[in-house]
Order: sequence, then structure tokens, then C-alpha cells
Amino acid sequence: MVTAFAAFFGRRFAMLLEVIALTPEDARQAAASGADRIELVSVIEEGGLTPALQFAEEITAESAIPVHVMIRPHSRSFRYSEEDMELMLGSMKELRRFRLGAFVLGVLTAERTVDEEKLKRLLDAADGVPVTFHRAFDEARNLEEAYETLAKHPLIRTVLTSGGMPSVLDAQHQIAKLVRLSGSPGSAPEVLAGSGLTPETVADFVRRTGVRAVHFGSGVRQNGKAAAPIDPLRMAAVLAALHPEVK
Repeated sequence: MVTAFAAFFGRRFAMLLEVIALTPEDARQAAASGADRIELVSVIEEGGLTPALQFAEEITAESAIPVHVMIRPHSRSFRYSEEDMELMLGSMKELRRFRLGAFVLGVLTAERTVDEEKLKRLLDAADGVPVTFHRAFDEARNLEEAYETLAKHPLIRTVLTSGGMPSVLDAQHQIAKLVRLSGSPGSAPEVLAGSGLTPETVADFVRRTGVRAVHFGSGVRQNGKAAAPIDPLRMAAVLAALHPEVK
């Protein structure tokens, strides 16, 4: 009931709430508390890596909301060797057997531009499953240039970004520029803003930037700790901030 309610109002007011899940219990709590979408990762302390296959299978099988799965073999950089690529492509092949909402991935060159050669290989491996380009984007040398490169690839539906800063709250002007660059919904990759948002700051952030999708990790967890369980009260506070019309 809660999930259906949140989904209805999420569509009505065109705001999307994505929540990181680390475990099946996380995924259940996120959905029950009103998330519109799950990003499934492991090792959140390193920014998120490819999750265990068994978790992905269980969560995608039972989740009532879309599950986006991280494809990231290590946290050393967003430049990947051929061995790294084989790991990523192999993970994607295994995960395609499940009911995925999207893959979450990103690749950069040594010059900090989008590595289109490797990206195309990953998009081919996605085999029609939509893709979110993750916060590798924030390490690009020029965010507008990177966004325009990604917009050339129709399978990339979302760009997750903190505006090039550790906290998205320090990049509100940059996020607003990217939102304007994205245009109307559906015309280019959606800007998904995350990192540093809290229940107390999200409403003003949305108002200032015009963003239509937000991403939460530690901001909806107990005591704001990255690996702590999801806190239903903090989730409720985020939903109230995003949808003040709903009483």
C-alpha cells in the first residue's frame, strides 16, 4: 500500500526518489518506505561496487519497484583495463538474466573525457537494458561536454551527478545548468542529483535547481551512516519534503 501510494504521487508530481540498497532487507525497506527506485550496490564505503549475484537475483525477483544495478569492479579509478572490462561485461551477461531496471556504469579516459570506445562496448552488452552513467561523470574535465557526449547514446537514460563536488549542495548552480541542458523530460538523459542531500535540505535544493530526480544513500540511513539500515522516519521526512502537497 505504501509503495503504490508513493508511486502514484511520484508520477503525479514528477519527482523521483532513488535509494541505495546494499542487501535484500535494504531493498524491502526502501520500497516499503516509498522509494520509487533502488540502486543496488556493494561496498558503499568505496562509492559502490558490483553487488553479489545472489543479492541481485533475490532483489530483482521480489521488488515491486525498478532495481538499477551497479557495474563497477573496483574503486581505484574510472579508467578500466581490458581485464576490468572483461569482469564488467561478464557481470552484465549474468545480470541480464534478471529483471533489471537498468545498469549503472561509467568509464573515463586518461584525459578525463567519456571513454566512448569502452562505453559503446558496455552499451552493446546491456542488450537493450537502460543505463545510468554514474558519478564517474563528476570527474570529467567538463561536465557539459561529458553530458553532451552521453546524450548521443539513446540507451543512457540517466546521469547521476553531484555537480562535480563532494556534496551536491555545493554545486546547485552546476546542477541547474545540467537540468536546463537536459531539456524536457524524455528528451535527453535525466539528471539524477545525489551526494550530501538530507531530509532537511532536499526541498530547497529541488526548488533552486529544478531537478526532477534525487538519489539518497546515507541521508536516509540511521544516524546518517552509510552502511547503517534504512531509517523509515528519515524516508518519510524526505517524501514529505518532496511532496508537501500530500497530507
